[in-house]
Amino acid sequence: MFARNVAVIGTGYVGLTTGACLASLGHSVVCADSDRDKVDRLRKGQVDILEPELADLVADGTAAGRLTWVTEAGAAFEQGTRPVEIVFLCVPTPMGAGGLADLGVLEAVVDEIRTLLPPDCVLVTKSTVPVGTGDRITQLLDREDVAVVSNPEFLREGTAVHDFLHPDRIVVGSARQDAAERVAALYARLGAPTVLTDGPSAELIKYAANCFLAMKLSYVNAVAELCERVGADVVDVTEGMGYDRRIGQKFLSPGPGWGGSCLPKDTSALLQLADSADFEFRLVRAAIDTNSRQHKRMVDKIRLAVTGSRTGSLSKVKLALLGLTFKAGTDDLRDSPSLAVAALLRQAGADVVAFDPAVSPADDRLPLAVASDAYQAAADADAIVVLTEWPEFRRLDWPRLAACVRTPAVVDTRNLLDPSVLAQAGFTWSGVGRPARAESPPGGHLLTGSATASR
Repeated sequence: MFARNVAVIGTGYVGLTTGACLASLGHSVVCADSDRDKVDRLRKGQVDILEPELADLVADGTAAGRLTWVTEAGAAFEQGTRPVEIVFLCVPTPMGAGGLADLGVLEAVVDEIRTLLPPDCVLVTKSTVPVGTGDRITQLLDREDVAVVSNPEFLREGTAVHDFLHPDRIVVGSARQDAAERVAALYARLGAPTVLTDGPSAELIKYAANCFLAMKLSYVNAVAELCERVGADVVDVTEGMGYDRRIGQKFLSPGPGWGGSCLPKDTSALLQLADSADFEFRLVRAAIDTNSRQHKRMVDKIRLAVTGSRTGSLSKVKLALLGLTFKAGTDDLRDSPSLAVAALLRQAGADVVAFDPAVSPADDRLPLAVASDAYQAAADADAIVVLTEWPEFRRLDWPRLAACVRTPAVVDTRNLLDPSVLAQAGFTWSGVGRPARAESPPGGHLLTGSATASR
């Protein structure tokens, strides 16, 4: 594999992971970001993002000279003796008005670098962008010598480095086959299946994949509610489903809803695209509606656990919330279902105090009290509510927590905890899609030599 000279514009979650991982593959990478303080920290190997292995890759790449940092996009093209061959755009494309992705930052960067790009280089959109963005960038560039390529990322927060270096597939799309092949060659060492296609198809693949995952999560949350109504156990139901290779085990865990930086904005963006094409994408719309309903359903479960009624008053009820991030293993609070549930609880008059291993009590982004540990959060609480699946919560001293609370009740919206452990500590337990009588750890037991899952 030939090492390439690469520039990455933007050192957010996607850009930093992209730059560090490409450098680890042997490429020479320069990363540009307008935040001077951030660039100074990166030069020292300091990474602000909570992501396993990323800080080590940044430090190793910087020390080896394969990873350098600049504060101006134009300076990224002046590094080394050879010109930059491939430029990645990894800038924010947040949800804008009406749910469509806001391309303001992306277009501003394209305008800034338009005349600075080296001749015959390839400009790659790594950011998630609406279908047709590649054509729009081509028009903005007005450079026949610069090819535009779409190379969407499929990184999961908490496992981004692993996902980059062990991808399920590489997707590269462009109207110019030679440019697409140049970008695909960057990943040759990974040996992953590669999909070479046109630009619009590559852009749609990202949205189609994320929206499918959102629908799968909404589906399993609906199945969990059905389980509660008919007396089935969603853990056994999803285990039985997951052994079917057509379905798979992943994204079959019910919870308080889905969120994060991708699924909410990507589902909204796909709906906008469908509307613009005069197509009513009812499946995606139903997934979004189901997700919003799930937040309210969790509040009803909490009402039931505390008051004995799904319509009982939560006024002046104190609740200890365990988990604020949208999932475990990250410090990302964007569109977190935990925060959505917390907001509904506060609207209902509840007094909420939260604890999350990745959120500081001094964090001023949150409109609620954050404790320094779970025991402080649980002091005099009428119930403990698990909202994020941090494994640390399984290892809490539950007898000690029982001594802290006013009422020993746990609402486990992630089915994370072992009900028998809680029962021994004196707690009542309620999960999602599981009968209250369940006393074994989450997960059924496969009988050796049998296709029957039993408990």
